[in-house]
Amino acid sequence: MEPVLTAVLTVGAIGMAAGLILGVAAKLFYVHVDPRINEVADMLPGANCGACGFAGCTDLAAAIVQGNAPANACKAASDALAQRIGAMLGISVGTLERRVAQIFCQGDAARAQRRFLYLGIRDCRAAELVSGGDKACRYGCLGLGTCVQACYFDALRMGPDGLPLVDASRCTGCGNCQAICPRHIPRLIPVSQKAAAFCGSHDPGKEVKEICEVGCIACGLCKKVCPEKAVEIDRFLAVVDPATCTGCGLCFEKCPTHIIQAVVLSREAEKKAA
Repeated sequence: MEPVLTAVLTVGAIGMAAGLILGVAAKLFYVHVDPRINEVADMLPGANCGACGFAGCTDLAAAIVQGNAPANACKAASDALAQRIGAMLGISVGTLERRVAQIFCQGDAARAQRRFLYLGIRDCRAAELVSGGDKACRYGCLGLGTCVQACYFDALRMGPDGLPLVDASRCTGCGNCQAICPRHIPRLIPVSQKAAAFCGSHDPGKEVKEICEVGCIACGLCKKVCPEKAVEIDRFLAVVDPATCTGCGLCFEKCPTHIIQAVVLSREAEKKAA
């Protein structure tokens, strides 16, 4: 009986000593956590999409509270939410114009040529590694939906023509689709932008005409007709300056391949941007 009692007392003593050590260690190494971090984290969308540059919403909340990130750093949060976060923390918040993704390629299967039949992994990044992709235009959409898979907010889906479609009412402007696309076909533009040249090819016009019916041929008619001088030709590609474009539509009429078009957002997106 005595050995058993000794063992019990020994184990008990060890447990008490371990508990005492852990208690002292907890006091010595305690790290104070600002309760506002959890409050801000609870206010954020919780998507953990990483578009803000931080590992997740909790990390972003800590950075905002500590002054290492602005209150409007969350790409998925509305301006109203950023203002509420700023009010809670007692900091001023500037207003940033909302941006949404648009698809800068119109070369679907019917109007753009392909160099070979790709039968590999259904991922645009993988396809790009195979001889630079199957599409004849090295700037065109590969159409395998990698951007759709990367969207945390169901704002993208593949259309019947093999090109992504954007639901602007759901798009938060996080930029994940733009970052993951090997050719940067989805691009973020401000919701106030009136027009854009929906093409990304920098090849000379003659080469473009041979492989795509809806590519920019750098004819310069859009630039000549624009009364606001809002269109420039950058390396054989028309580029619209959103700051000066009024959306008059003259370039739409003159563009022979119709790559310059009005930026059309859904009513839901326009309400969200207001």
